[in-house]
Amino acid sequence: MATPIKRIEKDFFLKILYDDQLPLTFLRNRTEYVLRIERPTDKEMFLLADRPIPGLQPRRRMHLIFGYNAKVITFAVEIKAIRENHIVAEAPEYLYKDLNRSHSRVVNPPDLKVQFSLKGDDRYALPFPKIADFESGELTNGIQNPPPDFNGLIVRMGTWVKELSGAYRLVLFKDKPPTTTEERILAGTGKTIFLPSPKDFLPRTDPNPKKRLVTEDMFKRYLESVGIGEKNINEAIARYIRSKTERGIFSEARVPLLFLEYVIGYIHVWKGKEDLPPLTKENLDTLYLFARSITASLKTNGYFAPGILTNKPFTGGMLDISASGLLFSYPSSDLTSAMLPDEELAVTLHTPKRTINAAARIARRFTDRTTNYFGCQFLDIAPEDIRFLFEFIYGKPFTDDDAEAAAIADAQFLSGRV
Repeated sequence: MATPIKRIEKDFFLKILYDDQLPLTFLRNRTEYVLRIERPTDKEMFLLADRPIPGLQPRRRMHLIFGYNAKVITFAVEIKAIRENHIVAEAPEYLYKDLNRSHSRVVNPPDLKVQFSLKGDDRYALPFPKIADFESGELTNGIQNPPPDFNGLIVRMGTWVKELSGAYRLVLFKDKPPTTTEERILAGTGKTIFLPSPKDFLPRTDPNPKKRLVTEDMFKRYLESVGIGEKNINEAIARYIRSKTERGIFSEARVPLLFLEYVIGYIHVWKGKEDLPPLTKENLDTLYLFARSITASLKTNGYFAPGILTNKPFTGGMLDISASGLLFSYPSSDLTSAMLPDEELAVTLHTPKRTINAAARIARRFTDRTTNYFGCQFLDIAPEDIRFLFEFIYGKPFTDDDAEAAAIADAQFLSGRV
């Protein structure tokens, strides 16, 4: 696993590279080039290549490797200017060590074409709020046979609420986006707002393993985000609690309706008399079941169908590739909104001599104003295809040491260390 090098150690290596004129290796189009640093590195790095490097252009990135005391160290720089064999680049922000040389990243070869497609279940682009910190496996799972009769389901829920001597309403954000403080908190977190009694505020902690509740700290953070100063937060909370009794609400729960990473609405249940028993955690469990059933019934009846993304192959902007993964870019769109970390993609690599089909997991994702970048790890690729891809990328034979390094990289990835 590549380990970032701390600043003091990074400065040491940059000095050694110049003082000892250590060779830097750059691999492009299956050809190795050797570069050395021409002057001490400060904000810029001045490089001299052993010969001209065809196709190199300003604003492109170079991934460079060097060895020191049996360690393999790598870093990336962005090119600012080129004149013959002389290259000026921005000084690297990070250096990485403990990287196996066999799996270093290289600029995508020009005769390699790569296509991607979404893998697994349907993906959606929907006009609903998204959970800020979404984790797969939220409250959308668990309904084996969703009731197709949506209206009948609502009638059953209404009967159950009436038996509690309560009232309810069902809110869908497709009809009206979140506007109130409670709706915005619920929509941003995907969690339940539960107030058994107006005398009690939100819980300080959530004992549920699935962390389903909005806590006091979450509520305070929201108030701060909308401009309420720390000195005024307690007064804002007191006004919030008073407003409940003024509106005739003496016990309430707002349970979100969740579909994948979207909050499509919520169920609001409350009791309008102070002498009624408050809502309980057992009542919440029943509401969670109703919420899952409502979402599942909506899906069965085609409510989300207009937002299904067609799973057609697409071509991303390939930035670099290694024997164990690749980095590509794609403009921000409905498609990229469905491509989250840990999602899997089907990848097809076309070379002049072979087409390779593989699966890749999105290991990391980052975004600028208009473009998303996806770092992917190969998951499912045949051994003979690994050998071919290695030799195609690096232009050298695949040895037993390389096979061992690939096995170690796979083990690290599966154990979560990559």
